[in-house]
Amino acid sequence: MKTDVEIAQATELKPISEVAKELGIFEEELEFYGRYKAKITDAALNRLADEKDGKLILVTAVNPTPAGEGKTTVTVGLGEAFGKLKQRAVIALREPSLGPVFGVKGGAAGGGYAQVAPMEDINLHFTGDMHAVTAANNLLCAALDNHLFQGNALRIDPATILIKRCMDMNERALRNIVIGLGGKGNGVPREDGFMISVASEVMAILCLAKDLDDLKQRFGNILIAYDVERNPIYARDLKVEGAMAALMKDAVKPNLIQTLENTPCIMHGGPFANIAHGCNSIRATKLALKLADYVVTEAGFGADLGAEKFFDIKCRVAGLRPSAVVLVTTIKALKYNGGVKKEDLGKEDIMALGVGAVNLERHVRNLLKYQVPVVVAINRFATDTPDELGFMAGYCESIGAAYEFVNCYEQGGEGTVKLAEQLMEILDLDESRFSPIYDTELPIEEKIETIAREIYGAAGVDYAPAAKTAIRRIEKLGRANLPVCIAKTQYSLSDDPKKLGAPEGFRLNVRDIRLSNGAGFVVALAGDIMTMPGLSKQPALEKIDVDNNGVISGIF
Repeated sequence: MKTDVEIAQATELKPISEVAKELGIFEEELEFYGRYKAKITDAALNRLADEKDGKLILVTAVNPTPAGEGKTTVTVGLGEAFGKLKQRAVIALREPSLGPVFGVKGGAAGGGYAQVAPMEDINLHFTGDMHAVTAANNLLCAALDNHLFQGNALRIDPATILIKRCMDMNERALRNIVIGLGGKGNGVPREDGFMISVASEVMAILCLAKDLDDLKQRFGNILIAYDVERNPIYARDLKVEGAMAALMKDAVKPNLIQTLENTPCIMHGGPFANIAHGCNSIRATKLALKLADYVVTEAGFGADLGAEKFFDIKCRVAGLRPSAVVLVTTIKALKYNGGVKKEDLGKEDIMALGVGAVNLERHVRNLLKYQVPVVVAINRFATDTPDELGFMAGYCESIGAAYEFVNCYEQGGEGTVKLAEQLMEILDLDESRFSPIYDTELPIEEKIETIAREIYGAAGVDYAPAAKTAIRRIEKLGRANLPVCIAKTQYSLSDDPKKLGAPEGFRLNVRDIRLSNGAGFVVALAGDIMTMPGLSKQPALEKIDVDNNGVISGIF
């Protein structure tokens, strides 16, 4: 079979103006980035504001494994399937980060015949949104260090600085650095560090802001440090929010692209779900709901991270009411959770499949707590045996879970039609009664403990002294009534990546708490989670190349 990039390059796409016209967006409401990409202006958002919303379907997954579950692929395939059924559908996705593109994934635009395109552009610079986020974040950092150098009129205590520089790349060497060395003319020496751009508060704000004015106000509200008397210092105190917003004036506009089967996709924003809130922008999702009867969106990593934050942060902030959830799993993923090594996942192992299937069951039970219908999508691989497929069908029936086998990688939308039909039937019969699992007015500790207990299966939470101190400061600022974004490993329901399956009785270890005041949530750092990933021993970048004609290879 051809590689993902070969399949994408062999597919004839429609001009994006034609995709937009069929969707109901006028050409004058677009800003073109070549023939197959465009930004959608506020004119379209304003014109469509009073249109009735379609049904919102979230695609999430079990905890990720080295074999890959194909969550984005299923999202794209499901959107294509609705198109085959002659339904008005739009996909709403996040933009890929260069970190995983060059690190582990090698691309994040779907796969096989269920991709969004042009996949090479999407996986690389796209329309420059990631660069704008990076520039705006680093402008804030530069303004802060310049203020220290120019006399520090705000009396900022350098030891309390909360913001870090960022770059959209995996670079562990920049996690901890010292700046301002080389003499008085080079700034004030202090310890600093980098995070990956998609983990920055600027990225979170892009995905949660209503419009450019809201974006600017949120930038001004970023808590950057405390002064020597422990009074808070915000970005607005540096008078930098206007310049940051100017850098983001185009990035705030959602991007329109298409799938290989010409289903429209609105792609915007790209926070990770293990170290950020993991959802595409509210603007993109709300616009999609005005344009289609069915909107298919995804949230990053497993349901314990992306889906929980989608429900408890994004839906709460935006006033969204999701209609259904698709939980993606694979036989390989469940065998891995059952103790099978990566190199042996292609071998039949019913016993390990049964042991690992508890991970699937836990996620099903968790999602149902939000009072939204759940359908399990079993993403098929060529190595799946008849006995394994039969076991999965029986297991889903035994736990009372609706399910469907999908094969969109090889068949595109056709391989996901039965799933789409099942969802249409469920949505016609079962009205969502969506409700978040905690009240934001609860104390910070109670919100964290609710997530730890109800979603992760923890027996309790242990807080490091730094976390307790941070909670007291947040309470003093009057910001304890915000939703919580827990940053932890994606590989386990716990904060220990080695605890596979459905661990119970463990304690969640919260080592620090940070206030993302502009974004509007509190971040709890659990376990050894890093906000700047590193490259592996053999990163995906080694396979990526471009020939003299500009044809890219190696992205998968």
